[in-house]
Amino acid sequence: MDQHDQVSASKTSLSAHAPAIDLVVGDVGGMVSLQRLRSAVAEIFTALNETLRDERSKAAECLQRAEAMLETVEEQPAALAPAAASYGLAPWQIRRVLTYVDANLHTQIRNKDLAAVARLSEFHFNVAFRKSVGHSPHEYVIRRRMERAQGLMLSTEKALSEIAAECGLADQSHLTRLFRRFVGASPAAWRRARANPRG
Repeated sequence: MDQHDQVSASKTSLSAHAPAIDLVVGDVGGMVSLQRLRSAVAEIFTALNETLRDERSKAAECLQRAEAMLETVEEQPAALAPAAASYGLAPWQIRRVLTYVDANLHTQIRNKDLAAVARLSEFHFNVAFRKSVGHSPHEYVIRRRMERAQGLMLSTEKALSEIAAECGLADQSHLTRLFRRFVGASPAAWRRARANPRG
């Protein structure tokens, strides 16, 4: 059997033994199809076959198709998401997400935006974030808003309504409700106690 026949036989064997079902990795929201990998490998076999026949232009086309298929697989972060969910976020992901939160406390911060910063599906990001930080993304954002509010109350004379707006909250009553829950006192009482510590 010459080289050409060996490659053809290998390609036929690959197709014959390939599973009929389309195996997937990841959750429903971020599936990475192993069918693409199988197709890319088949294109590479075809490219080798065409090269042995001295059909270089056809071989080049097959390799380009294989490369394109593999790139689409690499671009899908959900392929690594189960590992991320098991071990938490990588240091670079934590750094980028926390920096993003601090830079955007004055506006709405959605979980899907944070997941995009970490390059994960929203589901896997939520699990990995909790493992790494100890709070859900939403709870962490609220805590940071309250810490920002505390800093503004101590360092400025701004009205509570202004502070609420700077912390991305709807109004002063929203600030009061969250502040009481996380700090244990109303913003006005907390501020007064620190303005007059002996009073």
